[in-house]
Amino acid sequence: MSNDQGGLRAILAALGANVGIAISKFVAFLFTGSSAMLAEAVHSFADSSNQVLLLIGGRRAARPPDEEHPFGYGASRFLYAFLVAVVIFLAGGVFAMYEAWHKFADPHPLEEPVWAFGVLVVSIGLEGFSLRTAAKESRKRRGRLSWAQFVRRTKAPELVVVLLEDLGALTGLAFALVGVTLAVVTGDGRWDAVGTLAIGILLVLIAIVLAGQTSSLLVNEAADPVMVSRIEEALGEEPGIERVIHLRTAHLGPDELLVGAKIAVDGSASGADVAHTIDGAEERVRAAVPYRCIIYLEPDLYRAP
Repeated sequence: MSNDQGGLRAILAALGANVGIAISKFVAFLFTGSSAMLAEAVHSFADSSNQVLLLIGGRRAARPPDEEHPFGYGASRFLYAFLVAVVIFLAGGVFAMYEAWHKFADPHPLEEPVWAFGVLVVSIGLEGFSLRTAAKESRKRRGRLSWAQFVRRTKAPELVVVLLEDLGALTGLAFALVGVTLAVVTGDGRWDAVGTLAIGILLVLIAIVLAGQTSSLLVNEAADPVMVSRIEEALGEEPGIERVIHLRTAHLGPDELLVGAKIAVDGSASGADVAHTIDGAEERVRAAVPYRCIIYLEPDLYRAP
């Protein structure tokens, strides 16, 4: 589907940028001894591994349903996005904070800082390109939502991961640039440690946001309220349905939705009429929402509370 392809383009753009950036940052660390550059190198290597995890999750999610998983493997994309949050926290945030503590304990001036400045400037350009690609693909799903609402409500974890990674990478590069600049101007290596600590805290915050969002998806998060309203309206418009008694939805994957509802029908209707009503209602629901839907409708008689 086009939405899946958009997420794939965002992942591949981020992966290509991060591999090149990670190598250049590590080379700059070897020449300068900057802890901020080392933290940023590890950050970029972690981001690269994250994109690989997202690709694996997408591949596993594409497997067809089987007897063991009759609803398919779409939730694999949620699982691997959650693993990404763990990788960012462990490999990025904790390591950066450790490096900051180490540099505070043993500060030393930077050597050949021109390498650090050159790599940081180039990295900002590459990360900006990656962020632009992710933002472009996300706009197709975002609609009228604000960016904060999109991050909270979207069911496409890859786009959220890449958006927050790239935004965090650009912010981290700014921290590193400030830290390296102050360390060079003052001759005090502790400013480099301050930049490194800021990078570590930033990565931990991003990991917390990602973990919260993806863990919610892992435990059968319902459809967006707008989609739920569309489903209720579609069911209510079907002749033969008197009302929707209750409705339950759960995302089986970013583009797969389980819909279960108890619907009130005319008690005098024949079995054939009820079956025809259910078939029509299912067609209306599938036309109302942009997901692949698995639908179970239970006909009943309405009894006032």
